[in-house]
Amino acid sequence: MNFPKLHITKTEIKLNMHIQDPVQIIRQPKANQTIKQPNGKLNIETTKGKLEIDQSQAWQDLGLLTPKESVQKYVADGRQAVLKGIAKAVQEGRQILENSGKGQGRAIIANIAKQNHGPHRVPMNIKFIPSVGSVKIDYTPGKVETNYTPQKPEIDVQINRPIYDYKQGKVTHEVVQRPSIDIDFIG
Repeated sequence: MNFPKLHITKTEIKLNMHIQDPVQIIRQPKANQTIKQPNGKLNIETTKGKLEIDQSQAWQDLGLLTPKESVQKYVADGRQAVLKGIAKAVQEGRQILENSGKGQGRAIIANIAKQNHGPHRVPMNIKFIPSVGSVKIDYTPGKVETNYTPQKPEIDVQINRPIYDYKQGKVTHEVVQRPSIDIDFIG
């Protein structure tokens, strides 16, 4: 027995699609930042050191005196020389007075002249001048006090919001071939 046959032809749909991608732009501007660093406060206080040098003893050892000391020394030396001269004159006068009646005559004056004139020995001695310790040094050290006060930095920050731009994408399509089903009966 012959049954009719069905012949089915199917055509699928064909679509042409155009896709436009979405565009998203995000920009983040940098933050505005200002930093200021004030100078720290530095305070320095000093006390001067004090150096005292007393060399008056060394000058005296060398024979160099201050004007006041020099005048006092010369006054004392002059007074001493005057007293010595007076004492010598008195002594020579007594010598002449005591020996004048004893028949010496001119010999007394000659003897006095010999006493005054003749080699005198000068004592020799070595002296180191100025003497040890004649220069006195006194030092008071100075002081330095420092005080530093740091200053905090001044920071100012302005945050900028992100810039956001978005374009929506599109999908367009068109049907190029429509779907269909054909059914044929074969015999």
